[in-house]
Amino acid sequence: MSFKTMLAALGVAVGLAVTPVAAQESGGTMVMLVQPKPPNLAPYLSTSGPIGQITSKIYEGLITVGEDYAIEPSLAKSWEVSDDGLTITFHLQDGVTWHDGEPFTSADVQYSIMDVLREVHPRGALTLSVVDSVDTPDDMTAVLHLSEPAPYLMVALNGYESPIVARHLFEGTDPRQNETANKPVGTGPFKFVEWKKGQYVRLDKNEDYWQEGKPYLDRIVARFISDAATRTAAMESEEVHYGAFGAIPNFDVERLAELPYIETTTKGYGYIAPLMQIQFNTANKPFDDKRVRQAVSYALDRQFVIDNIWFGFGKPATGPIASLFEATDLYSDDVMDYGVEDRVERAEALLDEAGYPRGDDGVRFRVTHDIMPYNEEFVRLGEYVKQALGEVGIEVELRHEDVPTWLKRLYTDYDYEFSSNYLYTLPDPVLGVHRQFHSDQIRPGTVFVNAMNWSSPETDELMDKARTEIDPAKRAALYAEFQKKVVEAAPIAFMHEMEFATVYNASLKNVESNGPLGVYSNFADLWLEQ
Repeated sequence: MSFKTMLAALGVAVGLAVTPVAAQESGGTMVMLVQPKPPNLAPYLSTSGPIGQITSKIYEGLITVGEDYAIEPSLAKSWEVSDDGLTITFHLQDGVTWHDGEPFTSADVQYSIMDVLREVHPRGALTLSVVDSVDTPDDMTAVLHLSEPAPYLMVALNGYESPIVARHLFEGTDPRQNETANKPVGTGPFKFVEWKKGQYVRLDKNEDYWQEGKPYLDRIVARFISDAATRTAAMESEEVHYGAFGAIPNFDVERLAELPYIETTTKGYGYIAPLMQIQFNTANKPFDDKRVRQAVSYALDRQFVIDNIWFGFGKPATGPIASLFEATDLYSDDVMDYGVEDRVERAEALLDEAGYPRGDDGVRFRVTHDIMPYNEEFVRLGEYVKQALGEVGIEVELRHEDVPTWLKRLYTDYDYEFSSNYLYTLPDPVLGVHRQFHSDQIRPGTVFVNAMNWSSPETDELMDKARTEIDPAKRAALYAEFQKKVVEAAPIAFMHEMEFATVYNASLKNVESNGPLGVYSNFADLWLEQ
């Protein structure tokens, strides 16, 4: 049965025509690819990419992020920041209701920040730790009291990063066990209807959405297709309208872009600034030795990986902060260079020095590499890692598991040696970088934080100072020193700054209006044209 036939059987109209002027009429079902399938629909628990791609249409934040990272209203219609930067007063939108009909109030904001996001959100525990309390003088006012100025905070209060949840559904429960993890209830433009495990999630238009006339689409169906060739075929046959984050393999993007009804863009990833990496469990041998980690970093050819596995999409990474921060002076390339011409010889020498000589069979030691279970590129990367490290005497066994098992292995059990991964570095290092390197972010059970078990008082101090430093030059100097020390210590082999292509049907309009959030925006402004 084709997917169109399946939707028809469910009473779902595919590709209903709408007028080009979206504000006049609404309608249509937009089918989007989400790869891999999400482990849950709880963005307050996990920043896993597939979760956010779906739930950003259901949940909202106090603000949203527009072009050039402008802070724009969402659940908050306006706000004031005190002169000392320690108080932010949000005035909330009138007439907002949860998808179950209950009114949205400041009590939901207070509960979400203090009892959910600060406690269980992977990044929120760090980002929102500066929030001492939230006052609710009335139903439409929420006042955040901060322990210190936090100029990075506002941009983090968007719906993808800091989703506001319903207090009446969470209070008295453990957020980790709340039933909304599989049946989300938000205030956003689309309501959760059904999750057919392994196949799709269906979201329908929120007829009571607080933004009058929106959303324009009647329905969004997030479809899960594990096979890359089948995803490409579905896009080519127009069974799906939209695919981001490598849902369409890079090697197919250029061919599809030549079709008159297919569009592509690399816009919409500015908010997340993704960084591809190989991370080590520094608590156990052999990667407890800095020299071994450095050797692996030398042995891997970053440009080869970009050209041959990611088909030219990307730029070699130099460290934990992406080069896009160069405009803000937070990026520094004054770091140890692992791309030197004699990098293989250096790797061999470091392994000898670390006490791992080649045996009679040429093998120094054997390790298991856990492949990030997101798409085919990571499988090919694992194969390359096995080959490249084999050349310096490290025998690698590859292990491929599903997303929940992989997440638990890395972030709960720490039962791994080294793994491929990519993390979002986000608009400010406090949001996306600190969580991976700060000692207080070794938090068993919390995903996409410090899984390397790496702790350094020196870099902790640099991050702590940079977090509150308001002088731009001093802040840049702190991060320059931080980058130098982290790259030299090599708890991660920094591979490349990732570039993704979003592929979509030309009948889907207004795609590039989603700004730096891209697929993590709420899609309220998209419409289909036939």
